[in-house]
Amino acid sequence: MTSADPPSPARPWALLAELTHACPLHCGYCSNPLELTRRSRELTAEQWTDVMGQAGALGVVQTHLSGGEPLLRRDLEQIVTAAESAGIYTQLVTSGVGLDESRLAALAAAGLKSVQLSVQHADPRASDRIAGRRSFTEKERAAALVRAAGLPLGLNVVLHRENLDALDAVVELGVSWGVDRIELANAQFYGWGLLNRAALLPTRAQLAGARDAVRRWRERLTAGPELVWVVPDYFDGVAKPCMGGWGAVSLTVTPDGTVLPCPAAASLPDLDAPNVRDRPLKWIWDHSKAFTRYRGTDWMPDPCRSCARRDEDFGGCRCQAYALTGDAARTDPACRLSPDHGVIRALAEDGAEDNTDGKAQITRRVPGRFEGAHARV
Repeated sequence: MTSADPPSPARPWALLAELTHACPLHCGYCSNPLELTRRSRELTAEQWTDVMGQAGALGVVQTHLSGGEPLLRRDLEQIVTAAESAGIYTQLVTSGVGLDESRLAALAAAGLKSVQLSVQHADPRASDRIAGRRSFTEKERAAALVRAAGLPLGLNVVLHRENLDALDAVVELGVSWGVDRIELANAQFYGWGLLNRAALLPTRAQLAGARDAVRRWRERLTAGPELVWVVPDYFDGVAKPCMGGWGAVSLTVTPDGTVLPCPAAASLPDLDAPNVRDRPLKWIWDHSKAFTRYRGTDWMPDPCRSCARRDEDFGGCRCQAYALTGDAARTDPACRLSPDHGVIRALAEDGAEDNTDGKAQITRRVPGRFEGAHARV
């Protein structure tokens, strides 16, 4: 390396493998792009095997096998085996729809290490309504199968206006299902979440009540399960570091092989995202403009450039900045120091409070338009 060469970036340790965008559910809050990948364009099992080998060599030690619904991949076991061979810990991120005892046994035999199950609400009818189809009983059955198989089980619940008030019941559900971890993931307002924000944005009173409920449960559940709660950015005025920093710890490979610094980065204009069909993962991580553009702090404008938190939050979320200001390089409006903070305050307060009558409707994809595809659960 010459003195003119930039230092090599740290190695990534996490991979989000979006195996398909197809999904039996139709959740209106999902974070996948509005224009989804057709199944005919998905990477083959052989190509995913190569991706896992490259990822392991690059330093990745954990992958979430996600989508869409990864169980729709008939070759999922082969992909799990490839990750296991590369020394990568695998977690299946699933709606539970289509998981039966024989499929779970085959996945475990292939090397699957844990399962994260999505639930939309503790009440079966409400969960089915939010998911866009009957699915709660299948989720309940899937949870029982995973526990019987002895695999670690996590519950993921995306929180929004329709279920925040049911947080106590959600935690009780997780406890009754014997889960090890409950991820209470507040909706992110880009992709479908941004499109449906009028129906999804909670009030500040809802968020405050949910935060207090989490505190009470953490005091009570001293022996588990673990509760993961991240307050929405706009609630406390502090921007969160996007994926631990842009191009810092993780990468996403989409169903067609496009490689992104975060799952929502495809929404950014002129990103020129590379593809594993054309370039190796190491080159993509080290040299592609998509990964180097917002890496570190040199790219930052003020107020980020002169902020004491610049090495902690890295200016916040690039996708949120673009969605709300039209400029991915601006300070994330979630930060109270951002000149655009008023934009997100207007969305979080005025928009949410104006929807107290609950009349805003969820926009859902027309079935069949993308071969039944929908979004990550």
